[in-house]
Amino acid sequence: MNIKPNRLKKGDIVGIIAPASPPNQENLKRSLHFLQELGLKVKLGRHVQKEYGYLAGNDEERLEDLHNMFLDDAVNAVICAGGGYGTGRIASAIDYGLIKNNPKIFWGYSDITFLHTAFLQKAGIVTFHGPMLASDLGKEDADPISKRLLQQLFEPQQMIYTEKYSPLEVLVDGNASGQLAGGNLSLLVSTIGTPFEIDTRGKLLLIEDINEEPRSVDRMLNHLYMAGKLDDAAGIVIGDFNNCVAQREQSLTLDDAINHYIELAAKPALKGFKIGHCSPHVSVPLGVNATLDTNKKQLIVEAGVQ
Repeated sequence: MNIKPNRLKKGDIVGIIAPASPPNQENLKRSLHFLQELGLKVKLGRHVQKEYGYLAGNDEERLEDLHNMFLDDAVNAVICAGGGYGTGRIASAIDYGLIKNNPKIFWGYSDITFLHTAFLQKAGIVTFHGPMLASDLGKEDADPISKRLLQQLFEPQQMIYTEKYSPLEVLVDGNASGQLAGGNLSLLVSTIGTPFEIDTRGKLLLIEDINEEPRSVDRMLNHLYMAGKLDDAAGIVIGDFNNCVAQREQSLTLDDAINHYIELAAKPALKGFKIGHCSPHVSVPLGVNATLDTNKKQLIVEAGVQ
């Protein structure tokens, strides 16, 4: 059983870090007003405004912000400002004992997938795959559904994803249950062969991505398939693949690439979830029990807080 963080209540402090690329500062500023409207206080990491090429500060600075937020007893949740590149660079230097002994809400997606996987497997804590502050919630046209789903941090409640959110397509019939794990496909593939290699045994595997051509999605899914990660999974949850279109005339379609490997794996699978680089972006906890039912076309995910 993985450790669930405590729920939020009004007046709690949210720590904001940028473990990957520099966030858009204007969007970040707007997102702080949104958090304050929820009755929360905010604490910015010391290095959130740093820029080091495509990184939000050097590795030591980004690691320091992460450790400090988990060490700070006054901070109740840690939310990532944005994704981008570079989270995996700090993974081997993280003190996972510190994370395990100070469990708190941790929220993000995209490049943050590396930390979701590491925190789940090395520290045994539940985390949240959801829209980030500067990348999503602080935009002028931020989706109200994406914002509303942060309420799951205040009250333990099941997340039931049905076709009220988006049309869902059955790729492989059946029911499957297990812990929900995964996230961004390219980041999951990058864990293979490292101490943080994604463990899909008996789990529901969530995959999503952005700006990858079908040939790249094909290559990454083939990698997961040959590594046994699709066969090991109890079921597969296919999120949004935003702007994953071919840049050349001679190409398979994205559906061709995805369907081929999902059908080879022959595990219950639904496609079309608005989870990922999309709007709305439906947030879900990772590391909790979930059930995928292709007959009812639904995904039921246990509450992520206690």
